[in-house]
Parts: sequence; C-alpha cells; structure tokens
Amino acid sequence: MARVFSFRGKSLDELQKMSIDDYSRLVTSRERRAIKRMSLSYKQLIEIVAEAKKSGGGKTIKTQLREAVILPSWVGTRFGVHDGKEFKEIVVTPEMLGHRLGEFAYTTKRVQHSAPGIRATRGSKFLAVK
Repeated sequence: MARVFSFRGKSLDELQKMSIDDYSRLVTSRERRAIKRMSLSYKQLIEIVAEAKKSGGGKTIKTQLREAVILPSWVGTRFGVHDGKEFKEIVVTPEMLGHRLGEFAYTTKRVQHSAPGIRATRGSKFLAVK
C-alpha cells in the first residue's frame, strides 16, 4: 500500500488550493509570524516561483532568502539557496513544508584537519615558525 502524504491532516492537493493565510494557520507560531510579516523580497520570491511554475518550472531559482518559509505551491520547484559562499541546489518535497529554505543549505562544513606542515614533526607543530 502506497503511503499518502498529509500535513496536519490535509492532503497536498488541499494545501495547494489554500490561500497563504489559511496555510499559515496550520504551521507553527514562529512560521506564522514570518509569513504574516512578509518582506518585499519574500513577496517577490513568491511571484518568481509562480511565474516559473507557469513557464514549465525547469530552471533553478537562485535566492539568498534563507528565512523564507516553504509554501505548498513550491513543491517540486528547484531552488539555489545561498550558503554564504555558493548556491546549494534544493528540490522542494512535500516533507519540507513549514520549514525554512536555509535549513536545507548548511552554512558550515565538517572540519577535516590535515597533517603538520613541511619539516614539522608531531611534537614541533605547536612551535613558532621563524
């Protein structure tokens, strides 16, 4: 039996037909506040996504708006989210609803320490270099 997606008891089709105000009642209070206090750049991003969906939706939408709450109309859209250095590509899935774009593009990497430098031994790596 195939698993059917639901978010707070609503199917994906029902969520996509909802207005943004109705959807904001389903998310947590912090996300509801962010949607309610939408900045101009957030409104522009919503318009850009709508235009991209109408034209086919194959291209990546680059954005630095990491705090944008993922909306149901964005499912299936490809975003390039800036992580401080480069744009990380993210494809929005239904499980991402209610989260922020920045949660899926990490800003830090795992630290991998290397070996000591040239002419250095393990014990002398902490000495001052002249």
